[in-house]
Amino acid sequence: MYSNVPGVTAPGGGAAAESGWGPVVRRPVAWIVALVLFAEAFGIAALQWFLGMVVDNQRMSLAGLDPDVMSLSSKIGGVAFGLYFALCGLIALLVAVRDRTPAGLGRVLLISAAVVHGVLGAFTWGLVGWHAFLFMMVVMGLVVLLLMTYDGQQRPASGKPQDGTDGDPVGDSPVSPPPAPTTP
Repeated sequence: MYSNVPGVTAPGGGAAAESGWGPVVRRPVAWIVALVLFAEAFGIAALQWFLGMVVDNQRMSLAGLDPDVMSLSSKIGGVAFGLYFALCGLIALLVAVRDRTPAGLGRVLLISAAVVHGVLGAFTWGLVGWHAFLFMMVVMGLVVLLLMTYDGQQRPASGKPQDGTDGDPVGDSPVSPPPAPTTP
């Protein structure tokens, strides 16, 4: 098995062939991502709830909107966003406990969390400052690192390559396809 991530897997696949930084940082990065996403889930939900209370207490209105609707929508948005980050944290926690690559919906949610942090980082640069931007980029980097360190572990269920060979890298060329058969 070949991987485009340096050090994650070597030719031939297998756990004995792994070397480099991938196996060393997989689980700690997954644990850190899970903790950060859980803390962020609580923080975003608490911030949005607080902002909803401020709008409600001061009876603020934006362009004639009802303050009660604004307050309620802020609280609902905070809870929904907090649950989204908590679900992403749960997926990272499962990855850390199982030491297996996220698959299916879990992988999609982690990719979307990285994209959300990139977009929020772009907004926070101008609205909040470079400290918030740095935090968003660190979280995005951790999520991407989590996805990349587990990327090279995908193997067929049988343990043998799907092309019918025995997995011996000698003589196999990962760059060029086998020659096409010719007819006389």
